Amino acid sequence: MSEHALVVGEALIDIVQREGRLLGEHVGGSPLNVACGLALLGRPVRFLTWMADDARGRRIAEHLDRAGVELASSSGAAHTSTAVANLDESGCATYRFDIDWQLPPARLGAPLVVHTGSIATALAPGRDDVSALIDARAATSTITFDPNIRPAFFADRRSALSHVEGLVARADVVKASDEDMRWLDPGTAPEDLAARWLGLGPALVVVTFGEDGALGVCAEGALRVPAIPTEVVDTVGAGDAFMTGLIDGLWEAGLLGADRRDQLRGIDAFVLRDVLELAGLSAALTVARPGAQLPDRATRDGATTRR
Repeated sequence: MSEHALVVGEALIDIVQREGRLLGEHVGGSPLNVACGLALLGRPVRFLTWMADDARGRRIAEHLDRAGVELASSSGAAHTSTAVANLDESGCATYRFDIDWQLPPARLGAPLVVHTGSIATALAPGRDDVSALIDARAATSTITFDPNIRPAFFADRRSALSHVEGLVARADVVKASDEDMRWLDPGTAPEDLAARWLGLGPALVVVTFGEDGALGVCAEGALRVPAIPTEVVDTVGAGDAFMTGLIDGLWEAGLLGADRRDQLRGIDAFVLRDVLELAGLSAALTVARPGAQLPDRATRDGATTRR
């Protein structure tokens, strides 16, 4: 088993607008943000994605290279995917997508952790290959999953919930926002849905509540941590930063890898609190800057020291 992370998912260009005014174009995609975030924290990362050899695709490749991410495989798409992000007055984003998603062939080895989620696990034909990849790597790797729901890629809530819960059942760590959980199952409180998801198989289910902090649910029970106060510029990348911090914290605690699955299931409240607080700090540092600018190790460690 290799001590690296494999992140699988979409890479795209976010075209950011506010009230119809173009603010800029940024490299984006939830899994891409997680890959870059882990690399910025000093973790070895390989990224499996799908994009074109065009100007936007080359921009994405350069972005990954600067962050220290190795491309496992990527090329073959007719065009590089885009997402138009419209910001409201509070900085929250809604999206319109032009996505082509397939999974290219690649030699992937046996990573310590495999992370996926968002569009990559929802959009055919690539989602079926991602599902197969998860099953193939579960024998050697911790599987982490963030549904990061985009309603446009599902026929209805019922089919979305069924699909997401099928992936939840095969993951070791699940992170979801309260907004995603309320959309998936409006009749169930996120806290109750997290408990139900834990019963499907994961060792840890984490729910983020924005400015109201986060909840971690594991075999030992449920633990709530407050959000770190910060001035919000926009929320682009906040969930991805939290996911990055969550993976990094579990990595630091020695709880990743299939051979550590029992230890992960037995995570205690003290370790879980540390992990959730680090993840929350990563998110706080990200929302204080425009776009998905996830913190590097020096920035986050410096912020930890000042707290």
